[in-house]
Amino acid sequence: CLPDEAKVILKSLASKWKNVLDPNALEVIPLKGAMTNEVFQIKWQTIEGEMSRKVLVRIYGEGTNIFFDRANEIRTFEFISKNGQGPRLLGRFAQGRVEEFIRARTLSAPDLRDPTISALIASKMKEFHDLEMPGSKNVYLWDRLRNWLSEARRLSSPEEVETFRLDIMDKEISLLEKELSVSLKRIGFCHNDLQYGNIMLDEVTNSVTDYEYASYNPIAYDIANHFTEMAANYHTETPHVLDFSKYPGMESEQFMFEKY
Repeated sequence: CLPDEAKVILKSLASKWKNVLDPNALEVIPLKGAMTNEVFQIKWQTIEGEMSRKVLVRIYGEGTNIFFDRANEIRTFEFISKNGQGPRLLGRFAQGRVEEFIRARTLSAPDLRDPTISALIASKMKEFHDLEMPGSKNVYLWDRLRNWLSEARRLSSPEEVETFRLDIMDKEISLLEKELSVSLKRIGFCHNDLQYGNIMLDEVTNSVTDYEYASYNPIAYDIANHFTEMAANYHTETPHVLDFSKYPGMESEQFMFEKY
């Protein structure tokens, strides 16, 4: 299930680790929870016996490039990892990459409503927003919405265009851009996809993962998106349906603002 390019990188990495018994004897374990990629834990037996060396392989989902710029995502990943905000990049191949394996657990939907975890997310979000990324600092939100709308129209039938009102949505985007660009003036480097599956809880790093959608945007948008993600549960038969009874109340929002 792993591309040959990935296997070459993995064997090269393992051969440099003196405690690995056999660089060719790797164990591949599929991991659940990823939305757009296939993710695997890779293990090698070590001379210590029960101990093992581990890395993570991420294989990009087919067709996901219509949602984000993969080259930009890689640059973001490299920069953020150098700034201690996530796993280290260990290797790249055409269809994916090899990352440091973080010994942590991915959050679940209910975790987002835990005050202790919410406080950690708020502080991590602040660190993220304060990052000085190289390159353009232009807001990308509106162009991204228009790009997605264009792709949705291309893939939809005339009936679907009418049902989902795709023919008028560009006007709504322009209206929102005009109205909100005046008030949302604080721009920062935003994650843009801070849902529970992209947050790994580690007592040392409290890592945030998966930077595919990261870009400069109004920080208020990033916070609002996180609140909306609290209404989502991607591990149901209807992952696209939001349950707004789970949306945080004013007290929970204020708590997070204070921790931010």
